[in-house]
Amino acid sequence: MTPLAWQALAWSELTPDGVYDVLALRARVFVVDQGPYLDPDGVDRHCHHLLARLTAPLGELPAGELVAYLRLVAPGVKYAEPSIGRVVNRTELRGSGLGHDLVARGLVVAETVYPGRPLRISAQAHLTRFYSRHGFMPVGQPYLEDNIPHQEMLRG
Repeated sequence: MTPLAWQALAWSELTPDGVYDVLALRARVFVVDQGPYLDPDGVDRHCHHLLARLTAPLGELPAGELVAYLRLVAPGVKYAEPSIGRVVNRTELRGSGLGHDLVARGLVVAETVYPGRPLRISAQAHLTRFYSRHGFMPVGQPYLEDNIPHQEMLRG
């Protein structure tokens, strides 16, 4: 596995460079690869943020590069329950297991910050099997969000 340094930070703990890195990684995937939409949605200020940075160079990626990220949204912001969202990793590391590690670590952060609370997510529909491996179950019918089919899912 790629050597990574993990950080779970509240919004107030993110540095300006950290915020820039997060927005750049999310834009690379959610805006450039998947189509235009407004990523900064006003929710980040109500989240804990899980970041993974390389501790050593990997191919053309330098040490310190942000390669994986998710946000844990406070209850009452998007749903009554806490929520995990903006789950993303660098294209170069897809298929390495990093996505599963990211979600597993995000679940640990969620249990630490909101112990015993169920989690609700809005998963891209093609990723329902991925999230079901982490205990999420589909709820309701698929729907379009930002012109991408999504499925609401609940864990716990």
